Amino acid sequence: MATLPNPVAVSNVYSDVPGDGETLLRSGLSLRHMRMIVALDDHGRVSAAAQVMNISQPAASRMIAEMEAVLEVKLCERLPRGITLTPYGKALARRARSILLEMREVDREISELKAGKGGSVFLGAVTAPAIELAVPAIREIRRIYPRIEITMQVETSNVLARELIATRHDFIIARIPDDLNPRLFESRVIGVEKACLIVRRGHPLTSGGVVRLEDTAAYDWVFQSGGSPLRQAMESNFLNRNIALPDRILNTSSLLLTLVMVAQSDAIAPVSVQVAKFIQNPDGLAGAIDVVQTEFDIEVRPYSLITVRNRVLSPAAKMLHDFILREVG
Repeated sequence: MATLPNPVAVSNVYSDVPGDGETLLRSGLSLRHMRMIVALDDHGRVSAAAQVMNISQPAASRMIAEMEAVLEVKLCERLPRGITLTPYGKALARRARSILLEMREVDREISELKAGKGGSVFLGAVTAPAIELAVPAIREIRRIYPRIEITMQVETSNVLARELIATRHDFIIARIPDDLNPRLFESRVIGVEKACLIVRRGHPLTSGGVVRLEDTAAYDWVFQSGGSPLRQAMESNFLNRNIALPDRILNTSSLLLTLVMVAQSDAIAPVSVQVAKFIQNPDGLAGAIDVVQTEFDIEVRPYSLITVRNRVLSPAAKMLHDFILREVG
């Protein structure tokens, strides 16, 4: 089969065994093709993929045709709105992510070698370990190696795990979502999250001593999304006591919006104990927020340090990863 003109070859190492990947290795598929199939998988539209690639839509369509001609399979199906990848396209997109990640890691590793312990790290964390573990670790690493660039996303485990699979994070401190295959990951439990209820200073619930759960049901609540472990833990407290779930709920994953709603209304919000301590601490926000003294505990599922199985961390990422492991013992 003829190769495409002037390709940037993914590999020029040919297999010695006929049929053992030799056709694909000789095919002329390029890194631009890998980026295209990943962009299609991410965005589901040829126009959006073209924008990501900084090319015209006709050029993007030609690239798809080139890949399909090389592989002799159909990679995507046209829909009334956008496209969907075929099983062949999904298989190629999955492998393309790994190839692109490895190329990114090569670039980062060479840059780090040039700079001497420089480089960058991308991590994600749910709120409690972000405050308790990630921030102190980042502060210490930056003190020793000030040239390391660190990017951290604080989000729910559902979002972080998918970002990790999509190669947008090196590792995360979170929980593996129930709807993802745990065999995709390497994980180690490193902590248990405890939560509490917060309200504005002067809230009616803070004037009468210890609060029963049934005393809270009449107030507005600010919750994370339905699938979050903190939401599930709080709802379990209601259900286990045969108390009706609150009717007036605002759902948000934003901690900032949660604090604004609590500070400016009689709403109640469950947050991690670490967040509550930071809010009340003079070295933290020292805000006008109080913790409700409850007769019940709120315990959330343990969180873990998670990487993708068989994915090698860059030197800078491994340094931060191992530092966090040492800190938790």
